[in-house]
Amino acid sequence: MDRKYNKNLVSLAKTLRKNMTKEEKHLWFDFLKDYPVKITRQKVLGRYIVDFYCAGARLVIELDGSQHYEEENAKNDKNRTCFLEKYGLMVLRFTNTEINANFNDVCGHIDYIIKNRMEALNNPSVTLR
Repeated sequence: MDRKYNKNLVSLAKTLRKNMTKEEKHLWFDFLKDYPVKITRQKVLGRYIVDFYCAGARLVIELDGSQHYEEENAKNDKNRTCFLEKYGLMVLRFTNTEINANFNDVCGHIDYIIKNRMEALNNPSVTLR
């Protein structure tokens, strides 16, 4: 992955951290912030800024608002996911509706994926899911 930081993206990531959506705040402050494995928010990865990143599990978590259903944005999301997957990262996407209506299920799924991926990454005989 391109490790060179685009200064414009770093500045934008800082701004995004200060101006998180209601759903990002909910997921961050009520689950991810104190998760036992380090998770960062608004992380620059290559030419993208991802909502949440867990390096230990090589996992990206994205929250999608209604704008992500527009054709051009859906195409951009697909390209972004393909780019990140080329570097062995898994991308989990949740809608804002899922965060608001099924928060505990979303958290349980994230927890399951992180634990599964960390086990697989630390034990080559276990398959990544």
